[in-house]
Amino acid sequence: MSKLKTQLQSALKEAMKAGDSRRRNAIRLLNSAIKQVEIDSRISLDDDGAQAVLQKEAKRQRETIAELEAAGRAEELASARFDLELIESFLPSQLTEDELRQIIRRAIDETGASSMREMGKIMQAVMPQVRGRADGKQVNSLAKEILSGTNGPPP
Repeated sequence: MSKLKTQLQSALKEAMKAGDSRRRNAIRLLNSAIKQVEIDSRISLDDDGAQAVLQKEAKRQRETIAELEAAGRAEELASARFDLELIESFLPSQLTEDELRQIIRRAIDETGASSMREMGKIMQAVMPQVRGRADGKQVNSLAKEILSGTNGPPP
């Protein structure tokens, strides 16, 4: 069993012992999502695979939060934020915007990209470095911002 799946099982046991039904239910949903992928693909996920499932669930939760904020549904919003925090607690820490900008600038220098047409080169260079620690949309928007020169002079 992968390290991440073991952590989830331990957290589930702790939540059950503590009587924390909210946390228990959220962890069970994560375990179910991982198990569903394993059943569908007929493999046992390693840490990277389980992490990818959790990343997908975190992204889904962020989208739900945005929809709930737009609808003004405060009670469900609090629950969705709790679930997102729980998911993120099992994922590697996210890169800060400054760290991400440095990685993107380095990739731009390495690839020699100078226009939006070369965005594919930049994304191809950056994404393997930040996998699991930054969202692709964020990387894309920061790369566009840097290429267009709207973020000020480089450090």
